[in-house]
Order: sequence, then structure tokens, then C-alpha cells
Amino acid sequence: MTRHRAPGAPETGAPLSGSVLAEAAVVFAVVLSIHAVVMDRYSWCAVALAVQAFYVQYKWDRLLQQGSAVFQFRMSANSGLLPASMVMPLLGLVMKERCEAAGNPYFERFGIVVAATGMAVSFFSSVLALGITRPLPTNTCVISGLAGCVITYIMKHSLKVGEVIEVLEVLLIFVYLNMILLYLLPRCFTPGEALLVLSGISFLLNQLIKRSLTVVESQGEPVDYFLLVVVVGMVLMGLIFSSFFAFMDPGTWASSIFFHLMTCVLVLGVALPWLYRLTRRNPLLWLLQFLFQTNIRIYLLAYWSLLATFACLVVLYQNAKRSSSESKKHQAPTITRKYFHFIVVATYIPGIIFDQYLLYMAATVCLAVFIFLEYVRYFRIKPLGHTLRSLLSLFLDERDSGPLILTHIYLLLGMSLPIWLIPRPCTEMGSLGGARALVPYAGVLAVGVGDTVASIFGSTMGEIRWPGTKKTFEGTMTSIFAQIISVALILIFDNEVDINQSYAWILGSISTVSLLEAYTTQIDNLLLPLYLLILLMA
Repeated sequence: MTRHRAPGAPETGAPLSGSVLAEAAVVFAVVLSIHAVVMDRYSWCAVALAVQAFYVQYKWDRLLQQGSAVFQFRMSANSGLLPASMVMPLLGLVMKERCEAAGNPYFERFGIVVAATGMAVSFFSSVLALGITRPLPTNTCVISGLAGCVITYIMKHSLKVGEVIEVLEVLLIFVYLNMILLYLLPRCFTPGEALLVLSGISFLLNQLIKRSLTVVESQGEPVDYFLLVVVVGMVLMGLIFSSFFAFMDPGTWASSIFFHLMTCVLVLGVALPWLYRLTRRNPLLWLLQFLFQTNIRIYLLAYWSLLATFACLVVLYQNAKRSSSESKKHQAPTITRKYFHFIVVATYIPGIIFDQYLLYMAATVCLAVFIFLEYVRYFRIKPLGHTLRSLLSLFLDERDSGPLILTHIYLLLGMSLPIWLIPRPCTEMGSLGGARALVPYAGVLAVGVGDTVASIFGSTMGEIRWPGTKKTFEGTMTSIFAQIISVALILIFDNEVDINQSYAWILGSISTVSLLEAYTTQIDNLLLPLYLLILLMA
């Protein structure tokens, strides 16, 4: 129970739980590992950011307990500020290090901008928490101020003027997205999840604007821009429809027809011309040529279609089973929900081995379809809106406490981010050797194998619980063992993977992320692959 202190008294409050401290210890272990590898002024900034985020996370947790936060956040978890704050800065650091080793100065500077942007948005979230905390936490303000001064001083003497402007642009977009989306979507995020998701969207939006304004002839392949246009386009589509349906009932046929017509207008009249401006090529014709360019791609598309059909049959079967059940509150058991993890593993492994470009595009298209179907469900668009609400309600868990159902989208993101975030110009010269050769498999290992095995074995056979959590020691150990077996199988079936005696680092990375899975209360489908990606790329 949170205690209120009198003016002038020292800072007090609910003590940090053991699970929060353990989660923080794992995150600090990752930060110090990256710092030991990189060991430059930027990594020192990351350490300073982690220290202040740890203190501010305590304040965010108190705000959530007291109900004093400005927006309504997901209540079944802690704030998660520390693990979320470190993702983007650490990702930028390891990207800078890899591209510097590959001799690519452009992407080396890009990595620095990513790190600086992550630090800026994380520090803004910290300032927001401190600004609304009453009474003002003096000690935490001093620590945050010192960390902010260190980060600002180093970045001031490291970034070019254009890069500083780019960081400020992303921060401005992030502030506005925070105010709009957290108001429209109450209880969908924790503060950490909002930081992670909205900072990524803000960065992509700024990149799309930047590249659209500096477009030149032979700008590049559409595969380089499809993701930017899809993510930004789907977010803007959601904002547009939210504005319209605030003044009209979305459940009527007239509103549904308007929704579908506006979708066609936005896709055909905005997204496709935008892609054409960026690439100087017809995106539809290019996509058809790309999909059917080789026989392997045709086989992969046919195989993925079969898996998608099987996934739909699982959903229909489970709903038919619920209809015949006497209990109206029948929910799919954990093992049933993990069927979809097995399906995505079976989807991604052949794509990574045989054609990562096709997997990149297929995951992007799948993301657009998932978000579009969620709009149809959320706005109750006819004829599928009510059907989707009924079908997907079976697979809800405590993390889907808001108006949106996001767990399946997070699963897709967790599997796809290691594919999307690899700096391909920095890997063409074979710089992804050693543990870095497993970077494309980070999502498969952390979520597809590790999280699935931990959940199944922990819920069925686990007896020894980690202190302060519902997770079990047996689940974590079987998760680590399953991921090691998976790495061995990858070495057998993927001839391009050569880990070059990096066994200790791989084992340490897998074990660290498995411990994070045991203690975090954030969306593990999104957080775990990113931390494993960072460790493997380092």
C-alpha cells in the first residue's frame, strides 16, 4: 500500500517488489554487457540513462498504484519504464558498432541517431512522471537531472546540426502521438509499452517524411520503403477513422460502406502514389514480379497459405468447442494459444533459410492485414466486425484489458523485428559472423521456442516458482534447453550460419533473456526478441 509522505519528509512509498528488482537486475546486466563490448561515450550515456530510468520507474509505479497517472494504463503490470527505455538506445549502439566494423559510415551515424533518439524519448517519459508526482521527489529529480546533463553534453558534442534536428522532430511527433493515442486507447499499454511502441512509430514517421522530402532518381527498391509506408499509413488510417466515427455510429451499414470506400481511397490514392514517389516504380507491378520471381518463392507462398488456413481452422474449431460447452466463459487454454506460436515458427524458419527478402515483405503485408482486421473488429464494421469480436474473444488474456486486442500483433512484431531491423548494408560483407549469425532467428528463439516452451512446461509441470512471480524455475530451464537445441538444429539446416566458437556468449544471451521472461510483466512477445537481438548483434 502506497504511503503519502509529509512535506519535508524523505521519499517513501511502496517498497520495490522482488520481481521488479530482479527484472531491473537483468536489464542492468544487458546494459553493462553492451557497455563492456562497445565501451565509448555513447555506452556511458546508456548506463546513465539506465540508472535514472530505474529510479523514475519507481515513481511511475507509485502513480499507477495511486491512480494519479494522466492517462489510463494497463493495470495488471508495473510501469516497465526501465526495460522499455533501454531498447532503442542499446539497439542504436550495437547498430553503430556493427556498421563501423563493416566500414559503412552512413549507417554508423544512423545508429548514433537511433541511440540519441531513444535516449531523448525515454528522458521525456521520465520528466513526465516526475512532473506529475506529488510531492516532488527531490532525490530522483537530482539523479535524473545529472543523467540528463551527461547525456545532453555528450550528444551536443557528438551530433551534427541536422541530426539534432532529426532527434527533436521525432521527440515532437512522440509527444503528440502520446497525447492522441493514449487518450483514444485507454488501458491498452503500460507506460513502458507505450514508450516502446510510440517511439518506434514516431521514428518511422520521421524517416518517411525525411525520405519523401529528399527523394531522388533510383531511390531504391520498394522493399526498403514498404514497411515505412505500411506502418505510418495504418496509424494515420486509424486516426482518421477514429475522428470520423466520433460523430457517427460505426456499426451501421452506411458507416461500414464509408469505411471500405475510404480504405480504398487511402490505399489507391495515398499509399500507392507515395510508394511510387519514393521508388519511381509501379508498386503493384513490382510486387507481382517480386512474389513470383523464383520457384522457391512460389513454394513458400503456397506453404504459408496452408499454414494460414490451418490457423483459421484452429480458431473456428475452438469457437465451435466453446459453443458446445456449458460454460459461457470458456477460454482457450494456454497450450491452445501456443499453437499459434508453433505456426509462426513453422512460418518463419523456412523464410529465414531460403528467402529473407520475401519474408520481410510477407511480414509487412501480414502486419497491414492484422491491423486492418483489428480496425474492422474495433469499429464493428459490417459484415465481419461482430464475427471477429466473437472469434477473438476466446483467446483474450489479462494483457488485452483495453479496447484493442494487440497480443497477436505483438507476436507478429516480435517475430518480424529481427528481420526488419538488421542493417542490411552492414551485413553484405559477412559481418554477421559468430553469434550475430543468429540475429534473424532472435524472434524464433525468444518467442517461438523459448516463451512457448516456458509457458507450456511451466503451467503443466512447474512447481518451484521464481520469487514474486507466477513463472516457474522448471519453465525457465526447459526454455533455455529448448533454445539451445534449436540453435543446434539451425546449425544443421542453415549452412550460412557459422557461430565461430561464440557458444558462451550465445548461452549467456539466451539465459539472460529467459530470466527476463520469468520476471517481466510487460508484453514478452515484443520485449524478449528485441533484447535477444541486441545481445546477439553485440
